[in-house]
Amino acid sequence: MSNRVRVAVVGTGWWATYAHIPGLLQHQSAKLVALCDRDRAKAEMTAVAFGIDKAYDDVGVMLAHEHLDAVIVATNHASHYRVAKPCLEHGLHVLIEKPMTLNAAEAKELVTLATAHQCEISIGYNANYSSYAQRAREVLKSEILGPVQYVSGIFNQHVIDLLRGKEVMDPSFEDKVHSPGTVYSDPLLSGGGHGHLQITHLAGMLFYLTGLRAYSVSARMSNHGLNVDLVDAMMIEFTSGALAVIGGTGNMPGGRKNDLQIYCQDGWIDIDAVAGAAAIHGEKSTTEHVSESDDPTREDVRFFSTINLIDRILGQAENVASGEVGWRVVEVLDAAYRSAQQGGQPIMVEALYPLE
Repeated sequence: MSNRVRVAVVGTGWWATYAHIPGLLQHQSAKLVALCDRDRAKAEMTAVAFGIDKAYDDVGVMLAHEHLDAVIVATNHASHYRVAKPCLEHGLHVLIEKPMTLNAAEAKELVTLATAHQCEISIGYNANYSSYAQRAREVLKSEILGPVQYVSGIFNQHVIDLLRGKEVMDPSFEDKVHSPGTVYSDPLLSGGGHGHLQITHLAGMLFYLTGLRAYSVSARMSNHGLNVDLVDAMMIEFTSGALAVIGGTGNMPGGRKNDLQIYCQDGWIDIDAVAGAAAIHGEKSTTEHVSESDDPTREDVRFFSTINLIDRILGQAENVASGEVGWRVVEVLDAAYRSAQQGGQPIMVEALYPLE
């Protein structure tokens, strides 16, 4: 590898142009060498806007012609697996936007491929890089609070227009940034709605902090007239015997709520991700407060996973949103959508791997 990490971005939609591409361009040790999108005109327009020399409409062609160290996969959810797989087979590190894949078997295959080719996978769970998440994980790993017994989590946000398929664009975005389009309203492209778009963030933090693994999942989901789910309620039993209830709605007008509480044998952790803070409650009524505002040097949250990809390849950072974490999240989501389709019947995680 040269003195700069050579990266390509596959998928030039709104999040790639708002987060990943600017994040790469501001990193002194990164070199963004190519863009790829199945819509060639979109890829070329993005390349011109950001001053990138190469634009492709085929991942295989790009991999054959470019010398790369890593690829960022920011395509629609349903295509993550088929884009990431050849990249890993070429020995490239991969950052995959959430959710990692739409089914557990594909997620497992990507993790296995990464191990075989000595590559790493990371997932776009930016909250995992926060100071409050890092401290919460440190405390849980120390076992000072004892084993996890119960988890409660909620993720609410007003994303109903995205799930309706309306062309939504934040007026603060620069005009060279693409609109999200109608992708989030199409089950063939996005799988589901609020679960795959937002609950995945909550689950990504849960599995990073706790190291748990789901044993069975029961879920109910309501579409409220949409083509995808708007409201989700999931109950998880973990292999350790701990239990969790997580869920949320994509229809929270004027606000956002992202809370995670982890109750252990000898204490509990209360995370308010919107406030960027956590309270860690130990024995004898002791409480430690951790806030993201305590670290004014932190990068913009939208760049966390992009910057970490480069730093990790250079051996300067830990992977805090690993393929393993992404896989555990996919197990829950895969089982939850299957359960909801069956009226809330419990789905055993082992049943997601019928050929084993």
